[in-house]
Amino acid sequence: MSESVNPLIPAWYDVAWSTSVAVALVLLVIALISLSRAARLLSSLQALVWTLIVIFAPIAGPLAWMFIGKRSAKASHTGSPQR
Repeated sequence: MSESVNPLIPAWYDVAWSTSVAVALVLLVIALISLSRAARLLSSLQALVWTLIVIFAPIAGPLAWMFIGKRSAKASHTGSPQR
């Protein structure tokens, strides 16, 4: 049996999709670990919303958490007056 080659889809296409899926999964895991560590700085609703964003927006969600969410969580925690 000989393996047929699809002339419409080049071989690098499979490599590009596999790489992008791997990157998305790595970002997801990193963001969820970071989010779980920062959850004590967030309210329950904020943690839930960020978790849903990270899970359902494959690349944009984890990047948004890493660049926006972590900073705002730390800022709101350190910016509040300690009594």
